[in-house]
Amino acid sequence: MSSKMMLMANSLTHVRPLTCAAAAAAAVYPSRLVSQPPDLIKWVKIEGGFVHKSIKIAQGDSFGLGLVASEDIPKGSDLIALPQHIPLKFDGSSSESENSHSALIKLAQHVPEELWAMKLGLKLLQERARKGSFWWPYISNLPETYSVPIFFPGEDIKNLQYAPLLYQVNKRCRFLLEFEKILKNELENLKPDDHPFSGQDVDSSALGWAMSAVSSRAFRLYGGKRPDGTRSNVPMMLPLIDMCNHSFDPNAEIVQEEANSDRNMLVKVVAGKEIKQNDPLLLNYGCLSSDLFLLDYGFVIPSNPYDCIELKYDAALLDAASMAAGVSSPNFSSPSPWQQQILSHLNLDGPNSDLKVTLGGGELVEGRLLAALRVVLSNDEEAVKQHDLETLKSLTVEAPLEISTEVSALRTVVALCVIALGHFPTKIMEDELLLKQNVSPTTELALQFRIQKKSLIVDVMRDLSKRVKLLLAK
Repeated sequence: MSSKMMLMANSLTHVRPLTCAAAAAAAVYPSRLVSQPPDLIKWVKIEGGFVHKSIKIAQGDSFGLGLVASEDIPKGSDLIALPQHIPLKFDGSSSESENSHSALIKLAQHVPEELWAMKLGLKLLQERARKGSFWWPYISNLPETYSVPIFFPGEDIKNLQYAPLLYQVNKRCRFLLEFEKILKNELENLKPDDHPFSGQDVDSSALGWAMSAVSSRAFRLYGGKRPDGTRSNVPMMLPLIDMCNHSFDPNAEIVQEEANSDRNMLVKVVAGKEIKQNDPLLLNYGCLSSDLFLLDYGFVIPSNPYDCIELKYDAALLDAASMAAGVSSPNFSSPSPWQQQILSHLNLDGPNSDLKVTLGGGELVEGRLLAALRVVLSNDEEAVKQHDLETLKSLTVEAPLEISTEVSALRTVVALCVIALGHFPTKIMEDELLLKQNVSPTTELALQFRIQKKSLIVDVMRDLSKRVKLLLAK
């Protein structure tokens, strides 16, 4: 029997219950859906894909299973290439007439755009339940559990200690519970042949497993061509490619190109630099905050340079922070008309204003917040109006107004940091001591996350305090 026929035989006879889907990760490296899944590299090759002869699947140190070079690979080498039929994707506007697909499209219409991973997750669940699925060799290699916060025990969700992330976790949990009810209602009276999940019950855990599988592994790439010649932006799961782990200093990159013969899109991974023997293949998942890495991927990156903390632009809070910083009579609660006009331009005042501001990341202090502090803490309307908004928003422009105004602005941010730290019920040293104990994997992730957030706040305070000292020396 040929390799391809053997793979398909396994696919046709394998039982795929959806009820075993994710609970909180009980081990650092979760097992795959089946104990002995098909050889994924062999399957990709059989289906017309390309895999470099020096690539193997191996257990990594940090992220579990990944791709590793078995010998040196030169820069520019093609590492993996997938023809158009291998990626798993779901277009909700598809014109397929199959009734089960129509039911899937109807379900997808209940999913908000911000949770796009759930839409593709529905397709993943359909293929997981379907006997004879083309993608079974891939799906069987997926992890059985995911370490994202929606599967944390309740105590470890609280252990995150960071309100914006807690809000997102609770929001996703509520959605999954509500979507389970919608799904049961929509599928209740369907004929067996029309059922998108082969008649199986799909609960919130199965939905959460599918959403997590997609959010942690899918890529948004070019899809089919529109009538005007442009290509749609489509989320897709890329078998084998999605086993490349993350680094902000990657050694590989994803490219798409048209195959000359049929003009179909090839998805390729190319070596961005020389890859040494035993080095893992690494992609950059994006310059994301720690919130998104944990929420979507289930890991925390220490000293993440793109991490930030969210604050609300609150006039009473800013008045309190400014007074703590030594400003005698701040007027954030009652700005002058000309100051209010500038705040409106910064979208920090008015009916549709966006009051979420950030500290950390590339800007250190979000430009809108910095400009607002400089403007409100200055009484010199003429001096302020000599500068454009971009200048007032830039921390690299040192003291565009008076030095005393700049010192007050930076000290106010430091005071905001002190207030933000005070909202965490534990200190960094306490968290580090807890980490040294024998804690569960989910508790460890929660501790790592909140240490990262607190360390970021401390780093911002140190940076701004140095800037204040330099300004005072002048």
